[in-house]
Amino acid sequence: MVEEHMGEDSPDVGVVTPVETPAEEATEEEPSLSRSFGIRSWLQDVLETLLLAAILFLVINTLTGRYQVHGQSMEPSLHDGQYLIASKVVYWLRSPERGDVIVLDPPNEQSEIPYIKRVIGLPGDVVEVREQRVWVNGVALNEPYISAPPGYTGNWIVTEEQYFVLGDNRNNSSDSHAWGLLPREQILGKAIFSYWPPETWGVIPHYTFPELQTVQ
Repeated sequence: MVEEHMGEDSPDVGVVTPVETPAEEATEEEPSLSRSFGIRSWLQDVLETLLLAAILFLVINTLTGRYQVHGQSMEPSLHDGQYLIASKVVYWLRSPERGDVIVLDPPNEQSEIPYIKRVIGLPGDVVEVREQRVWVNGVALNEPYISAPPGYTGNWIVTEEQYFVLGDNRNNSSDSHAWGLLPREQILGKAIFSYWPPETWGVIPHYTFPELQTVQ
């Protein structure tokens, strides 16, 4: 007699659905986060660049000014249409000096366009124009930069906080010989650099007057 042995039921074979682990979820979200952070970083860089540019613009415009020469009053040193950079900060640190080429607000509201002239007389000086030369405190100036000797005469005593200025084109310039002394507060800055047109690019020369230093 054979005893029938009943075996255990065979296990069911089913389909197992994989379960996403946290690591896998992070992997899928990573590209989206990277794009988000990348855009934020780019926007931050752009904003920082714009802010820096704005700050530089304000600083440069506070310390300097850009001006165009109008007319021939400073020939042959400067020419009509030439573009200059003028330093405003230099006269915060010191007073204008003889020989400086300056940008100024015309006295008596003669023009809305700034003038460009050369400082000749300082406070306390006596300036004379005679014998086709400019004299300061009794000494004739050597002026290699003028276009022609002055064809006019006159004398001026330069008072405190005033300056005597002339154009290098002496016979074709609206300057102190025509309208008098220039108040200090109407000086906008010292012309220091020419940047246009390209052939005039460079530092604007400053002339000194050793003949006056010898006398003093």
